[in-house]
Amino acid sequence: MFLYGASGHAKVIIDILRANHERVEGLFDDDENLHTLLGYPVQRAMKVRGPLIISIGNNSIRKRIAESLDVEFGKAIHPSAIVSEEASIEEGSAIMQGAIVQSDVYIGRHCIINTGASVDHECIIENYVHISPHCTLCGNVQVGEGAWVGAGTTIIPGVKIGKWSVIGAGSVVTKDVPDGVLAVGNRCREIKKLQILKGK
Repeated sequence: MFLYGASGHAKVIIDILRANHERVEGLFDDDENLHTLLGYPVQRAMKVRGPLIISIGNNSIRKRIAESLDVEFGKAIHPSAIVSEEASIEEGSAIMQGAIVQSDVYIGRHCIINTGASVDHECIIENYVHISPHCTLCGNVQVGEGAWVGAGTTIIPGVKIGKWSVIGAGSVVTKDVPDGVLAVGNRCREIKKLQILKGK
């Protein structure tokens, strides 16, 4: 497996691959000052090849890179994660240490389900979403493309989070959140509009 992005997020994915006894072939990064990460060689992005995981936490950058490449994408699921056999996880996604993904969950392409997050039955996580550490998504939650759910957030059953919205850390979300907003608090409230990715 190759990784695109040589920073802290890549270190965690390397740990996942090692735990699964998968070979890390090397990394790609645009920063010409980076030559190794955890002992693995870092090459320039013009040499990208697969199978590949985009190891960058920023959702919009992950989307831009994924759409610019014509390579095979892999996925990374830590063995300590509990993932239902009835869950569907698409290419490029990473399920971190201690996460729980329950029955009939759908996780789209290039998503991050971070450390200790819990995604309950029948949730739909669209492409390029980041569910941060120790979030709790109750059943039938839907998270739109590119949304970022901050650490320690709880979302009650049936709530929908809009595309490219950001939910502040520690929020309790009890009602739907529209596209492209920052929402925070207990109970979670919209604070401001955000610029949604143009043309997407």
